[in-house]
Amino acid sequence: MEEIYSRNNPKIKQARALRERKHRLASGHFIIEGIFHVGAAVEAGAALEAIFFAPDYLHSDFALGLIEEQSNRGVPCYTTPSAVFDSLAGKENPQGIIAVARQRRDRLDQLAPQNFPWGVALVAPQDPGNLGAILRTIDAVGASGLLLLDASADPYHPTAVRASMGAIFWHPVVVTSFADFAHWARVNSYHVYGTSAHASRDYREIPTYERPLILLMGSERQGLTTEQARVCQELIRLPMHGHVTSLNLAVAGGVILYTLSEKLG
Repeated sequence: MEEIYSRNNPKIKQARALRERKHRLASGHFIIEGIFHVGAAVEAGAALEAIFFAPDYLHSDFALGLIEEQSNRGVPCYTTPSAVFDSLAGKENPQGIIAVARQRRDRLDQLAPQNFPWGVALVAPQDPGNLGAILRTIDAVGASGLLLLDASADPYHPTAVRASMGAIFWHPVVVTSFADFAHWARVNSYHVYGTSAHASRDYREIPTYERPLILLMGSERQGLTTEQARVCQELIRLPMHGHVTSLNLAVAGGVILYTLSEKLG
């Protein structure tokens, strides 16, 4: 294992650059921080490009064993002083391990009812934490994956990766346009259920949600436009009994997804 002593080392600088979206897009790589998350990536068979760790911070036998295993498999593993590692870490009190991995390149034309029987599509979500949280719920309820439509936050943002709690390594995440999504859903005969504060039906009133199924959720500010709502076979709403008019996107998605999982046809 190679030792790196300078935060200006080219490998450190390349990994640090992955905190910016433009560098993630250009390289096709992203960073995974923390013992649990790196372990989840390894378990899922994610393509690791490198591991950086700080012996001063890292005292987990599990993590040290994981590093040794990955090194034996040919993954470059670099030890760093704590000060160098701090320049990579995205939060205070780091756990001492960061991996660089290759992004999955899932495409919409690879998905069909046979391998994607039900999932979620989000229109222009802007909060990477919400993306990760929804992916985590998708995994929990046994759904297939996530479609991000139009100008979306990056699913490989470090916050999204952390919030997914490993789900991003197991499920396809496709970034596409709304127009391409609408065509794909129509050609593959998906039942599209859209969420809208103006819908006449409570989401609990649907006796059976038919597969193949997509739960379509509009932008956090505007919801679904009239054009987007036309793609849906059914519009559903969450009842709001208090003074607020909407829920956080990830919370709303979680509430509906659990009901869908119980009423799938």
